[in-house]
Amino acid sequence: MPSSADHPGIPQSEVPLLSNRSALTAAIKRAAQQLGFDAIGIATIPAHESSPQPSQTDRPAPPHQASIWYQHLLEKLLSWLTQGFHGTMHWMSRDPERRANPTAVLPGCRSIICVGMNYWTDHQPDERPGNGRIARYAWGEDYHRVVTRRLKRLERMIQTIAPQAQTRSYVDTGPIMEKAWAQQAGLGWIGKHTNLVSPQFGSWLVLGEILTTLELEPDEPATDLCGSCSLCLRACPTQAFPEPYQLDATKCLSYLTIEFRGTEENIPAELRKQIGNHIFGCDDCLDVCPYNVYATPTQEPAFQPSSLTLSPNLAQLAHLDEETFTMLFRKSPIRRAKFHGFLRNVRLAQRASGQK
Repeated sequence: MPSSADHPGIPQSEVPLLSNRSALTAAIKRAAQQLGFDAIGIATIPAHESSPQPSQTDRPAPPHQASIWYQHLLEKLLSWLTQGFHGTMHWMSRDPERRANPTAVLPGCRSIICVGMNYWTDHQPDERPGNGRIARYAWGEDYHRVVTRRLKRLERMIQTIAPQAQTRSYVDTGPIMEKAWAQQAGLGWIGKHTNLVSPQFGSWLVLGEILTTLELEPDEPATDLCGSCSLCLRACPTQAFPEPYQLDATKCLSYLTIEFRGTEENIPAELRKQIGNHIFGCDDCLDVCPYNVYATPTQEPAFQPSSLTLSPNLAQLAHLDEETFTMLFRKSPIRRAKFHGFLRNVRLAQRASGQK
């Protein structure tokens, strides 16, 4: 008999009763809360309609709901890619049709369990002259590791109580348009800065999802509450938003300090000047969101900052060797920038602060 440890948040006496969709959905949500997820929602994959019967007219049948939704996601993605806004992130242009359609990732997928973890802490970065700035999400342990471990536990629980179910989980690494599905699941809406905004947690959620063949009860999609506000667009130092809800990543400081692998000379001069003290990522458009007023400090120890990430000393970081870099950031998302990219960022920040 399965142990109750296999189903966090589910009393063992309830496990055999989880045969209907409503009970199963509630059990999964309870388990997700027990695992430390702060936001949980369900999005359903629109079912393909059965083939229409021959009609007396030649009028074409209307497209089914699934086709309309997938086409909407695909058109947005293709438009973004066509304009080259993904820069050197070539993986984003691979097989866009698959990225827009979860059933191409997990055949038979009927639901997506979307989760979020609050990573906001009430610490303030030390930005005195000579210090760099690291994006808030990278102050603690790599969220990919934190969220993945818990999603795997949730998957095991699902597979124990619903052995027929197939599941597949991702944390910002799979061919899933996770923010669009998080909005469908009611976790928040995609703001004008193209990040998810939660009415409860502001701009400070990291996301994960489990695709499953289970039919679960869906949540209401979130409503866009940005209104006429444009604070995030005006806060961007490089004007990386050609228009609301659209990001040109090639101008974004997060892209330039994390994903871009070129040298300093490969970064346009007008963008180099705007990097300032940012040495890994940028929170400028997130910091100003009015919904952050509702944010509360995370209870997750892994997201707490260290002295190194809260007040990174540029002079000390400039003398790192690759072995020390790897050791210091072995559990950190800062590894994503790679040693040479991180040192490039440090040098640019030093110049901006007058150290070089």
